[in-house]
Amino acid sequence: MTNSLNYESLQVHAGFEQDETNSCTTAIHQSSAYTFKSSKHAVDLFELNEFGNIYTRIGNPTNEVFEKRIAALEGGSGALACSSGQSAQFLALTNILRSGENFICADQIYGGSFNQFKIQFQRLGIECRFFDTNNTNDAISKIDKNTKAIFVETLPNPKISVPDFERYVELAKSFDLPLIVDNTFGAAGYVFKPIEHGANIIVHSTTKWICGHGTTMGGVIIDAGNYNWGNGKYPQFTQASEAYHGFKFWEKFGYDSPYGNIAFIIRARVEGMRDYGCCQSPFNSFLLLQGLETLSLRLDRQISNTQNLAEWLIKQEWVENVNYPGLKTDKYYNLAKKYFKKGAGSVLTFKLKAGRDTADIFIEKLNLIKHITNLGDVKTLIVHPASTTHQQLSKEEQIKCGVEEGLLRLSVGIEHIDDLKQDIQNAINETLPHEISKPNNYQHKQQTLIS
Repeated sequence: MTNSLNYESLQVHAGFEQDETNSCTTAIHQSSAYTFKSSKHAVDLFELNEFGNIYTRIGNPTNEVFEKRIAALEGGSGALACSSGQSAQFLALTNILRSGENFICADQIYGGSFNQFKIQFQRLGIECRFFDTNNTNDAISKIDKNTKAIFVETLPNPKISVPDFERYVELAKSFDLPLIVDNTFGAAGYVFKPIEHGANIIVHSTTKWICGHGTTMGGVIIDAGNYNWGNGKYPQFTQASEAYHGFKFWEKFGYDSPYGNIAFIIRARVEGMRDYGCCQSPFNSFLLLQGLETLSLRLDRQISNTQNLAEWLIKQEWVENVNYPGLKTDKYYNLAKKYFKKGAGSVLTFKLKAGRDTADIFIEKLNLIKHITNLGDVKTLIVHPASTTHQQLSKEEQIKCGVEEGLLRLSVGIEHIDDLKQDIQNAINETLPHEISKPNNYQHKQQTLIS
């Protein structure tokens, strides 16, 4: 079975089965609907007595290959492709939360997620309670009888901090709550596999490293298959579904299911995806599969480049500080070594001593490095989070997320490291006085942005 293969082989082969055409690559099934074999076949599909294709909003053969591959790479029991990372986390959370209930979330998260949780979820009657990412006692203080989940990010930016995942798994178990991890920075399990440490649900923005080429929007949910949704806290799974005339998800797809524990991901598909409709295009799944096939190769170069750039930047007199947990002087270095065996990812942040106005000029002087808000691309990208990705947050909220005026985020690509350094140095030479901007090769003590 492909699941016994190593990661590098799974990223190429998992989920693919040769069809009657003998094509060596996954076909794009650009079809909205599918022919039923018989009237009974149609009934069995709609009553969830049989798996198969009905309508692409619910499932599609091309999407299915992508879903199986991601589930294999992350070590999950099943997956669901979505139209974006935002839709993936929305479906994952609304699959278990109802009006009047709440979930707790680490305060160091992506700005778009912060707004979705704080504003949009509140409009649905669902409360998000933010806690100090580095303080599990603060997390505990936010939990009550209506709390239904814990949500954290892998390598939240722009602080590029490292949560102690095992502590959060222990916390989740002590309150019998599912731990949901946005593992976008974990790059489909190549940098980090939360499920191996006990996480229950994984979400990704597949637009980032999984795609890798800045061409495709997408998201995905992965079900670890290791949480007991029949514990009485989630009537969505144990009580009769209004949509399926008495059908009970936990009874049909729980631990006793011949398919294993897939109740969460099945309900997310046949109720959540069916009703909200944020499905992924088959063509996008095809493109994402192309990205997956070379993911490990790209990440090895990107991580190497990021480590090299971090070590170079921190030596420069014009740099105030660098945040990258691959640096031995970084606050999160030991946690990074514990959890990220391939390296500390391919994103770093740094701050120029000259301040925000100079930082804006510096960005405009760059040539090879592109001023783009995406992440995980083969191209190196730079952005100023305070005025872009986290712009909608208040100043207090920005500080909690690690956003400072003039702090720059680099998503490092696969270019030659010497060319990246030269591009940065050229931009600095054009931005700052010569005596300040010239290269500096001595090591000085790193300062961090951690308050």
